[in-house]
Amino acid sequence: MGQKINKEELITASKTPVFQNQDKEKRAAELIIANKKLNFQNQEREDRAAELFIANIELAYQNQEKEKRAAELSIANKELAYQNLEKEKRAAELIVANVELLFQNQEKQKRAEELIIANAELLFQNKEKEKRAEELLNALTELKRAEEYQREYIKGLEKVIFMTSHKVRQPIANILGLSQLLDLSKDSKLDIKQSLDYIKTSALSLDILTRELNMYIIELQQKAKKMLL
Repeated sequence: MGQKINKEELITASKTPVFQNQDKEKRAAELIIANKKLNFQNQEREDRAAELFIANIELAYQNQEKEKRAAELSIANKELAYQNLEKEKRAAELIVANVELLFQNQEKQKRAEELIIANAELLFQNKEKEKRAEELLNALTELKRAEEYQREYIKGLEKVIFMTSHKVRQPIANILGLSQLLDLSKDSKLDIKQSLDYIKTSALSLDILTRELNMYIIELQQKAKKMLL
C-alpha cells in the first residue's frame, strides 16, 4: 500500500515538471509577446521622442520666429508710435494752420466788406462828381451863352449908340438948327415954309429911325431870349 502511494506520487511528480515546462513555455511565449509589445511601445516611444524632438526643434524655430516677429512688431510699434506722434504734431500744426486760415478768411471777408463799402462810397462819389461835372458843363454852357449874349448885346448897344450918335442925331440937329433959324429968321413966308418942310422931313426921318431903332432893340431882346433858353 505504501509502495502504491509512492508510485502515484512518482507519477504525479513526473507529471509536474511537464506542466511546469508548459507553463514556463506559456510564460515565455507571453514574455516574448510582452517583450515584443514592450519593444513596440519602446519603438513608439522612441518615435514619439523623435517626433517630440523634431516638434521641439520646430517649436524652438517657431519661438525664434515669434521672437523675431515680436522684435519686428516692437520696432513696428515704435515706428507706429513715432508716426502717430508725427501725425499728432501734423494734426496740431494743421489745427493751428486752420485757425490761422480761418482768421485770414475772416480778415479777407472784413476787407471784402470794407472794399464793398468803399466801392459803394466811390460809386456815390463818382455819381456826385458826374452830377457836379454835368452841372459845371451846364454852367459853362450857360456862361458861354451868356458871353455870346453879352457880346451880341454889346454889339447891339454899339449899333444903337452908332445909330443914336449918327443917324438919329443928324435929324435932331437939323430940327434944332432950323428951329433956331426960324427964331432968328426974317425971311419970307416961302422961306419959312421951306424951312418947315425941312423940319418935317427931318422929323419924318427921325420917326423912321426911331421905329427902326425900336425894332432893332426888340429883335435884340428876342435873340437874347433865344440864346438864354
